[in-house]
Amino acid sequence: MDLGLNDRVFVVTAASSGLGRATADQLVAEGARVVLVARRTEVLEQGVADLGADHAVALTADLADQETAERACQLALDTWGRLDGAMISVGGPPQGSVLEITEEQWRTAYDSVFLAALRTFHAVRKHATTEELAVAFVLSTTAKSPITSLGISNGLRPGLAMLIKDLADQLGPEGTRVLGLMPGSVETERLAALNGSGPEGEERRRATEASIPLRRFGRPEEFGRVAAFALSPAASYVTGTVIPVEGGALRAL
Repeated sequence: MDLGLNDRVFVVTAASSGLGRATADQLVAEGARVVLVARRTEVLEQGVADLGADHAVALTADLADQETAERACQLALDTWGRLDGAMISVGGPPQGSVLEITEEQWRTAYDSVFLAALRTFHAVRKHATTEELAVAFVLSTTAKSPITSLGISNGLRPGLAMLIKDLADQLGPEGTRVLGLMPGSVETERLAALNGSGPEGEERRRATEASIPLRRFGRPEEFGRVAAFALSPAASYVTGTVIPVEGGALRAL
């Protein structure tokens, strides 16, 4: 299938590794160009080297910085003269149950997770050069089903999911598509940190895999392929929804 991504330009945040890098890889494989945004300069430079300077540029910055989203969009325009969409990932908030999380942690997470994602969306829409703008937010299965140890995610991800529905309603008439992706247990640095190391970490991994219908963790490239399709013209009638990429683990519809 031709996804119709040739020469289209996307901002991809949290792009130094994991889901962001996997999405950038797949977008470029389908002919798109990407602005990689993350905080680790050396890793980003390697990403540009791997993808090729004709198809990728990098911006070392923290998405929590209010200027980052604007800078990323301007870099796309300065480099290729167009901007067709974005995949917005803000990383995972700290672990902890709702009863353990401090008010300061909630404030910090709200700024870095919720507001940073919304600010990036506004910047992409402002600078977009197409009437077929496509934006995907990376959420989590906590948007539909809580995980006890991820209280902040349980609180903020459903809000972002409803924001997606709201934005899709408002912007659909102008041709803009807004959607979400809900990764489950995908092999990333974040998942490794959540599981921990040693025998206890391995035990947690085995227990999680046993609860997944496909009986394994996902691979980043499996998420990347779904993300690239969702952002592409091939998914032109998909908007206002959240797509699970979790091997069937989510028990909610």
